[in-house]
Formats: sequence, C-alpha cells, structure tokens
Amino acid sequence: MSASLLPVVLCLLSALTVAITNVMVKRGGDVLTARAIVAIVMGLSVLPLLPFAPLPPPETWPLIAVSVVVHWFYQFSAIRALHRGALSLVFPVMRGLGPLATAVLAAIWLRESLSPIQIAGLMVASLSILVFALPTGLTEAARRLDRAALFWALMTAIGVGLYAVADTRAARAMETPLTFVVWLFLLDWIGVTLVLLWQRKGRVVACLRKEARAGAIGGIAGSLSYGMAIYAYTLTDAAMVTALRETSVVFAAAFGAWLLKEGFGKRRIFAAATLAAGLVLMQAAG
Repeated sequence: MSASLLPVVLCLLSALTVAITNVMVKRGGDVLTARAIVAIVMGLSVLPLLPFAPLPPPETWPLIAVSVVVHWFYQFSAIRALHRGALSLVFPVMRGLGPLATAVLAAIWLRESLSPIQIAGLMVASLSILVFALPTGLTEAARRLDRAALFWALMTAIGVGLYAVADTRAARAMETPLTFVVWLFLLDWIGVTLVLLWQRKGRVVACLRKEARAGAIGGIAGSLSYGMAIYAYTLTDAAMVTALRETSVVFAAAFGAWLLKEGFGKRRIFAAATLAAGLVLMQAAG
C-alpha cells in the first residue's frame, strides 16, 4: 500500500468503527453508563500493550494532561447530545463541524495549512454534513429538545477540534504513537467513571449489567478507531485526518436507520453523496 493511501484507509476504517461505538452507546438508552463502559474497555484494551510502549518523556506529560482534559470535555458534551437527540440528528453536527474546528485550531497551534482546493473540499464536506442534522421535530416541544441537543452537539464538535490538535501535538512528541495511545486510554476512563458513580448511586451494578454488551462492543470498536486515527495523525495533516474520519456520519446514519429505526430519506442520501465528493476533492488536491 502506498504511503499516501495508508492514512486514507486508516481514516475510513476509523470512521466505520467510531460510528459503531456511538450506535452502541445510543442503542441501550443509558448513554452515560454505556459511555463509561466504552472508556473502561478502551483502557483495559491497552494493558497488554503497556510492556511494549516506552514511557512518555517527562516533558510530554503536560501534553498528555491537556489531551485527557479535552477528551473529558468531548465525552461529557457527547453524552448530553446523545441523551437529548436522535443519533441521526446530533451525530452529523458532532462530527461534521469537527474538521472545520480542527482546521482553524491546527492553523493556529500546529502551523498546518490546506490548499485553496482542499479548503473548498472541507467546506463542502462540512456543510453537507449539516444537512443531515436539520431539525425534524413536529411539535414545539420536540423542536426545543432538538435545539438543546444541537447545542451540545456543537460543543462536542469543538471538543473534536480541540482533541485533534492536542492529540496530534502529544503523539508527535512521543518516540512512538503507541506510547500516547496507551497512556491516553489508561487515564481517559477516570472522569466519566467518577460521574457515573455519582449519578447512578445505589444502582451502578444494575446499570452496568444492562449496558455491558453494548458498551463492550463500543469500547472495542473505539479502541480500534482511535488507534488508527492517532497513527494517521502522525502520517498527514490533522485537518485531513479529521475530515476523512467524518465519513462516519454516513455509516452512523445507515446504522441509525437500520438498528435504531431512525429516518434516512432523500435529503440525507444527497448529503452523503455531497460529503463523499468533498472528501474526494480534499484527497485529490492533497
């Protein structure tokens, strides 16, 4: 496989698996518990790799700390968004505005830049993703709930941009990306687990048992997804990786229609085609 094609393949596989993770989190109904199990499983998944991952250099611990905090912000925003809105409503905004946020933040902090054609492709892809998320509530109460869900989806998108940049800086500072992935996963579960213990007092075990299967599947998929993304971050621009990963909205919309019985419709089919065209434009101009 050519060096230019490898990050594309990694990102598309990462997109598929991140969609699976979010479908599993949403499917069970208890988003907080499922998300906590995902984080715990992701932490456990890297334990066998710990002997093979060099310790992070001392000067990189502040970078790891920033990434962990940013991931907590992303997680809690995503939990609120998925709790309040349908997957096919909030997921496109959560992931779709991520590339725009990443491009802006990467230009500021990573000194990365895209060509005019790549910027055009990024804009087309991001705007097409938003078409997925136009509110469909039939009553005022439903539309109010949609607006609250979309607000938290926007916060999640900002979190995507922040963690893409923070993780890129941290991963590039390590001897190997494996070191960063291992230590991020070993620390990432702590925040959401503490919130779970606080919010589900007296019924933690029952909640965990109910969501165990979906959370475990989501955690395995999440480990694969983020491991591939981190490796891709070390091979090409952060904005490019984030944009290619956001083809996950197409997978998530398909899974939502199939497993969660959410509508897909002609509008979202058109948006999916436009999204693919924008991403192809970005890659062709790279």
